[in-house]
Amino acid sequence: MTETPANLAEKLSAAVEKMPAFPKSVQRILEITRDIHCQPKELVAVIEKDPVMTMKLLRIINSAYYNFPRQVTTVNQSLLYLGLNTVKNMALSFAAMGVLPQQNAAGFDMQRYLLHSLTTASLARAICQKFGNGDADPGDCYLAGLLHDFGKVVFAQFMPAEFREALALCRDRAIPLHEAERQIIGADHSVVGAMLVGKWQFPKLLTDAISQHHGDIPPGNTMLASLFVADQISKQMSAGDSGNPVAEELPSGLAARFGGMDDLIARLGDLSKIAEEAQSFARIGKEAPA
Repeated sequence: MTETPANLAEKLSAAVEKMPAFPKSVQRILEITRDIHCQPKELVAVIEKDPVMTMKLLRIINSAYYNFPRQVTTVNQSLLYLGLNTVKNMALSFAAMGVLPQQNAAGFDMQRYLLHSLTTASLARAICQKFGNGDADPGDCYLAGLLHDFGKVVFAQFMPAEFREALALCRDRAIPLHEAERQIIGADHSVVGAMLVGKWQFPKLLTDAISQHHGDIPPGNTMLASLFVADQISKQMSAGDSGNPVAEELPSGLAARFGGMDDLIARLGDLSKIAEEAQSFARIGKEAPA
């Protein structure tokens, strides 16, 4: 790596600035749902102003995955069937998918990336719900899982030659992709991912989780611990791999909190529902608007 720290920082910043803005409706959705006294009609009003989001939301709700006895035709009906948090997560997921490029010169498989992100999001939420100690919100853990690898999208789109080389190094030497990125690029996707989420004006706790998810994981930080564990389980499930098939061992602190990986997975119960949900979201989310 011949880049100086200053040159590398400038290069990463330039790449992040080229990424499209996140829909403003997402910020409004997050603001509404953080208020425990929020009215469902406020969320409905925001979603209905985005016709693509509304279309995809209704399409997934009326898919074979949910198999409701009658067709759901409005966002308001979807809230009655599924609840506010589920509809919020759907809306955020479809917004994230809308920012993804259709193609990239790095040969990075966006569909596998998407499947991994959606699976990790649902797993992080489930882990927080089951093992949380009250210091993290399951919805925030879902969002962290959904966005944790977005830095890879930045690399694939705007630093494709270097990222392609890092992907090859990860595959050929069976080392984690973030280590390969550090060798080839000088920084890993958690750095640019945090920069991007900061640009999109998401809360600091989310930026911190993304920037630290390949660092030392404090066992007492439920959000970061849930994200790390979910990331590894998702890879073990072969639910996409986001360019990184290497599932890491749990650090001793996390193993002490959660137990061994096999025991943890068993305690989470049947994960097939999470896998099916992610597959349905990924398929419908990437469909072109009618």
